Order: sequence, then C-alpha cells, then structure tokens
Amino acid sequence: MSEDNNWERSVLEKLAMSAIQEQRRARHWGIFFKVLTFGYLFLLLFLAMGWAGGKVDGSLSGKHTALIDLNGVISAESNANADNLIASLQDAFEDKNTTGVLLRCNTPGGSPVQAGLVNDEIRRLRGLHPGIPMHVVVEDMCASGGYYIAAAADNIYVNKASIVGSIGVLMDGFGFTGTMQKLGVERRLMTAGENKGFMDPFSPRNPKHEEFTKKLLADIHKQFVDVVKQGRGKRLKETPEMFSGLFWTGDKAIQMGLADEIGSLDSVARDVLKEENIVDFTMHEGLADRLAKKLGAGVASAFPGFGAQAGGVALH
Repeated sequence: MSEDNNWERSVLEKLAMSAIQEQRRARHWGIFFKVLTFGYLFLLLFLAMGWAGGKVDGSLSGKHTALIDLNGVISAESNANADNLIASLQDAFEDKNTTGVLLRCNTPGGSPVQAGLVNDEIRRLRGLHPGIPMHVVVEDMCASGGYYIAAAADNIYVNKASIVGSIGVLMDGFGFTGTMQKLGVERRLMTAGENKGFMDPFSPRNPKHEEFTKKLLADIHKQFVDVVKQGRGKRLKETPEMFSGLFWTGDKAIQMGLADEIGSLDSVARDVLKEENIVDFTMHEGLADRLAKKLGAGVASAFPGFGAQAGGVALH
C-alpha cells in the first residue's frame, strides 16, 4: 500500500506542477497580449494627437497645388505662429512637384512681429521661386495680422461675405485705480528706472506713458500700411478709411483693391493654378511641442518681475 500511495502522490504532484506551469504560461501570454494591445492603442493615440507633428512629402503625390492653412489668432503661443507657417511655406515652395501655393486664411489677426516674419518669408520665397505663383484664399476672415501676411501674395481671393481689412494696431488693458480706492487697497510698486512701471493698470494714468504708447502704435501702424501698399501696389483705391482699422465684406474689398476676385480653394486650384490635386503642407505642432511650450511658459511665469505691465501690441 505504501508504494501505491507514493505512486499516487507522485502522479498528483506532477499533475499539480503541470497545472501551475500551464497557469504561468497563460499568465505570461496574457501579459504579452495586454502589452501588445496597450502598445497598439498608444500608437493610435500617438498618431491621432500628432505627438510628433511631421512634414509632408508632396513629391509622392505627383504634380499638385500646395495648401497651407492659417487658422486662428497669430501668436508665438498658438498653432498659427511664424515658425510653423514659415516651415510650411518652405516645404511647399521647395517641393519639386508644387505648381502653385495657396494660403487659406481664417484669422482675426494677432502679433505684428509674427505676421511680419511670415510676410518677409513669403516675399523671399517668391523671389527664389518666380515660377511658382502664391495666392491667398480667404474664407470667413482675413483681418489685421492675417491681412498683413496676405498682402505678400500674388493675388487675394475672397468669398463675397468674407471679412477683410482691419488695417490698424491696438494695445489694450484695464485700469483698476478707482476700484482699489473703493476697497481701500494701496498699490506698492517699486521700480528701478522711471518708466519701468509703464502703463501699470494699478497706478494712475501717466500722460507721458500714454503719449509714448501712441507714438509706438503709430510707428507699427505705418509699417503695416507700407507693407499693404508694397504688396497691393496700384490695385489699391485708397480712401481715408482704408487704413483706419475698419473692415469690409469680400465684395467691398474687391472694389477697394484689397482683394482681387471671388474664389474658393477648389476654384482657384482648378481655374487659376490649373492643378486640382491639392496636397496639405500645413505644419502642425506635435503634442510634445505643445507640452514643452506650456512647460516653458510655466517656468517663465515663475519670474514675473522683468515683464512689461502693458498689454501686448496686436493687429486685431
């Protein structure tokens, strides 16, 4: 009986070990497939959110019209910044199969510096590639800083209801001195340099600072007007209101010489550039770039003492 018991125990132990090993294998395979699934989902998320951004190789698409989108406020912090737009323009012009470049605008304007950088680059690229026409197609709006950029193009096409113009400059802010007096709050501002507290919203209005600001805005406004006159040339039918900051419909903009013709993205590609194959060259910031930019902004906000108090200058 003892030998039988030993035999049965040995068989049971082997069966138990076999079952344990099978469970381990199943667990390992389960972990492997979970990791594989997680990696696949992460890859989809990576592509969907544009972590890496990336460039377009238009040479794979044959002859084409190169499209670049300008959407939203033009600023260093937004997707519509000079770095992205210039990189997109360079890729589009330098692609060997590009027959023409279209910049599609939907923007209320923004930074005069960012807009000026793009305007300069468009004129440079047009000089380097005289055989590649470059047009702007306005959809909803091409105002202020957007028009600053558009003025560098060969032609500007609009919808009859598009909003075009707003050739002006602003610097906005708030004054809280009356509210502070009512609340009994005392402003304690200490500076080194008599103008370091320039246009401080918590201090009384300073006529000297206001006069300086008006001159500053006038200088930038003149730069804007000069760029428009240079780009549009004899097509402009100047009126006293043209450079006043007002804006007009696409129909009216054509009459004033601020735009050329009615046209859409498809119609300009088809009828003007004679190339209906449209390839999007718009450079999109990857998620990593956006996170890095936010991190940089967060670090900068930890050292607030060196910034100007006044609001930024904008073409809106």
